[in-house]
Amino acid sequence: MSQTHPIIAVTGSSGAGTTTTSQALRHIFRTQNLHAAFVEGDSFHRYSRPEMELAIRKAQEQGKHISYFGPEANNFNRLESLFREYSETGMGQTRRYLHNFDDAVPYHQMPGTFTPWEDLPSDTDLLFYEGLHGGVTGDDYDVAQYVDLLIGMVPIVNLEWIQKLMRDTSERGHSREAVTQSIVRSMEDYIHHIVPQFSRTHINFQRVPTVDTSNPFSAKDIPSLDESFVVIRFRGMRHVDFPYYLQMIDGSFMSRMNTLVVPGGKMVFAMELILAPLIDDLMSKKRHGGELDWICR
Repeated sequence: MSQTHPIIAVTGSSGAGTTTTSQALRHIFRTQNLHAAFVEGDSFHRYSRPEMELAIRKAQEQGKHISYFGPEANNFNRLESLFREYSETGMGQTRRYLHNFDDAVPYHQMPGTFTPWEDLPSDTDLLFYEGLHGGVTGDDYDVAQYVDLLIGMVPIVNLEWIQKLMRDTSERGHSREAVTQSIVRSMEDYIHHIVPQFSRTHINFQRVPTVDTSNPFSAKDIPSLDESFVVIRFRGMRHVDFPYYLQMIDGSFMSRMNTLVVPGGKMVFAMELILAPLIDDLMSKKRHGGELDWICR
């Protein structure tokens, strides 16, 4: 962690809804006039799309699995190095993974490829990461240790699969069969490399639909926010003003001593209400020094 060059990470599996959290945070950055260095987790995949397809076929021939959730398909050491470098110097390098033609056309490249590595902008206030592995750890890498505010976006698994199916078929051109196979192939890595992160997060936002999602593979649409509740869990945090949140968020209630539940339609408002003062505290400590008030060490 770094007072001088703080890092905020939103972590969640593919289709988990990290984009919604990112939009709320970007609004906070604009409101607080903060200049953030933005890093996409997909930038640290090892393989382009054609290379990944080849790696999957080779793994299947050997009776193995490979997925974007695991270390075989990602360079966790390079991600850790970026976080370490930024925390020490405020600098580092990243790139973009071009998911579709809209992403790729400005770069005159094909979808499923990477842009060249480039330096992050200079003189940023913080680094903001959105992706699969903001809190990942392993035998020879520990990304989580450098993150000052780690946020998990964790819908219940059936909703996560519905969101992934809808996104990958409508926005990325994959067939439902291919997406379903991807979910099955990824399960072991999901269990070992994605799920453990959510025990390291400072805050988790978990969306729970109030409609039937029993068979996500036959779903025709994604349950709306108004058809959901959001369970917000705070881990090891001091001075959480639950009475204030209950007063400000209509329909909210406490389900446990560290857990706030809010109507789904209030999710973005709740995110901004909760995260804005934490980010303001990070920036205050960056400018003036001192301990973060809300972290239990």
